[in-house]
Amino acid sequence: MEPEERLIVALDVSSAEDVFYLLKKIGQPRCSVKVGMELFYQEGADMVRRLKDEGHFVFLDLKLHDIPHTVYRTMRGLARAGADMVNVHAAGGSEMMKAAIEGLDEGAAGKRPVCLAVTQLTSTGQDMLENELLIHQPIQKVIAQYSELAYRSGLDGVVCSAWEAAAIKEQTSSTFLAVTPGIRLANDAAGDQRRVATPERARQLGSDYIVVGRSITSAENPAEAYLRVANEWRKI
Repeated sequence: MEPEERLIVALDVSSAEDVFYLLKKIGQPRCSVKVGMELFYQEGADMVRRLKDEGHFVFLDLKLHDIPHTVYRTMRGLARAGADMVNVHAAGGSEMMKAAIEGLDEGAAGKRPVCLAVTQLTSTGQDMLENELLIHQPIQKVIAQYSELAYRSGLDGVVCSAWEAAAIKEQTSSTFLAVTPGIRLANDAAGDQRRVATPERARQLGSDYIVVGRSITSAENPAEAYLRVANEWRKI
């Protein structure tokens, strides 16, 4: 894929009308996009099919986390919708992740979708990890363990912050994908994200794909913001 195809715009809206209005404002007819829970739970698999019909690369970001059999059956169905990339949460364990791959293999008409594991959300900090989740380990160690588990379970990569990408690849494989949300243009507010990086810094740190939401979609001029992100990401 070309660098600009590895720039994924987060379509964090709740209706098909909002999606196509936003895409029109961005002005990139075949840009890569992320469909998250907010949109998928309102519009369903038809939203994925419509975006694929228009030529978009689609990352379906549902972060499945359930018993292995349920994840297997869900992934078998999602594979038929035609998404290019899907994910689970690594906290579900190795049997669940293996079941996800099995379901995707069975449901895909051709090549199965790329399957990623979420390590820790980019909104998670050390204080939350210890005080709320009662995980008394450094967050970097937890992310490393989840990444290793995903790699050994046969997944294609992880969703992580840009700051963990290089260490994860060193621990697993240079071909193990690092898909990184929490991307902000310089001077943009971090919002509810903790571990953020600019597009340029993400590229330097080893991200394979970046997922960009508010820096593009909430910009006064989304088309101009998209080009700024793309230029930093491509290093033009």
